[in-house]
Amino acid sequence: MKNTILILIAGFTMFVSCKENKDNGLTRTVFDPENLKFISTSLNPGKKTMSALYGNDQAFRSLSETASQPEAGSIMKLVTWRYHDNPQYTGGTITGELVSIETVKTDHLGTVSYKNQSTDKNNQSEKERIQYFMSYKPVSRP
Repeated sequence: MKNTILILIAGFTMFVSCKENKDNGLTRTVFDPENLKFISTSLNPGKKTMSALYGNDQAFRSLSETASQPEAGSIMKLVTWRYHDNPQYTGGTITGELVSIETVKTDHLGTVSYKNQSTDKNNQSEKERIQYFMSYKPVSRP
């Protein structure tokens, strides 16, 4: 009798604890930064987006020194995703749909160029976007 009750309780517990995993048609895109290093991140709860800034050593130095322009040879990429609830962990969020990849490059003469590969166009000028890049501060690492 004890074994039957134990089996019923265990079966009921497994039945109640199992939850169907629905992704609601959401997709998750992984970005390969290639040889660029992670510099910083930001979150925009209003638009439900999160961004990660990647760059080379020159870009890292430019942002560490709070320069107004990127150092010659700098390459920075700001990758923005929409985020959504993590279907595997209640209360967690994960990156989902890729919104944009913005690139700022500085050639050896110090000429800065900006490129935006985006599904959502913003209303800021190239100069404003470059200044936005320069407002990032590298995360501190031990």
